[in-house]
Amino acid sequence: MSAAAVTSESDPRISVRGLTMAYGSFVVMRDLDFDIMPRDIFVIMGGSGCGKSTLMRHLIGLREPAAGTIEYDGRDFTNADPAARAEMIRRFGVMYQSGALWSSLTLAENIALPLEEHTRLPAATIREIVAYKLALVGLSGFEDYYPSEISGGMNKRAGIARAMALDPDILFLDEPGAGLDPLSSRRLDDLILRLRDALGSTIVIVTHELASIFAVANNSVFLDTNTRTLGATGDPVNLREHAEAPVVRDFLNRGESGGDD
Repeated sequence: MSAAAVTSESDPRISVRGLTMAYGSFVVMRDLDFDIMPRDIFVIMGGSGCGKSTLMRHLIGLREPAAGTIEYDGRDFTNADPAARAEMIRRFGVMYQSGALWSSLTLAENIALPLEEHTRLPAATIREIVAYKLALVGLSGFEDYYPSEISGGMNKRAGIARAMALDPDILFLDEPGAGLDPLSSRRLDDLILRLRDALGSTIVIVTHELASIFAVANNSVFLDTNTRTLGATGDPVNLREHAEAPVVRDFLNRGESGGDD
């Protein structure tokens, strides 16, 4: 039985303790402590260059902490052996900021790739799963389109469909609304809420878009560039009025100029 099967809804899905992120001797963030609960839509937020995307890369195992640990359902991810870590990673779905779709493949072929690489399902079953995932994100009938033939918002949705291909427990979305017009961004927010409610997934989002933060998030962490540590964690709506750190209240009430890590 998997760890996820025996973990209760009251236990954290992800626990971060004492996490320090660094590039060589340069410390990006230190001593991060926060929990992400089952079914959370959890936002990683903060000003430009604070390390939002860097934190996501640590959470999915693309970078190793300088100090501290990350646990999934009580299991040590940071110090796990390669086999155990690979098992945990198979439960992740990741959409990178650009969408990262292969331009030479159709949407159906892009979404089929993880299924072809990681399962032994017959081609007919893969086609059914691909059609279902595209339908979930509102792209039914677009199986044979190439990424260049659809809009930026549709590309983002296709990227989410591919991230969901293997039915992950946890979805990681890096700046899903970046570059979208306000209407497309709002539709994407609505999609994220529907996916959480329909699939019961835990969703972790990197974003600096205030409208999206308030539309979808029920939990968050704020990375403070001045102190290089956690400025606050909790529901952004509550933090907007009650965060102890003025920099958090300022960010959530007035925003910031934007930009990527």
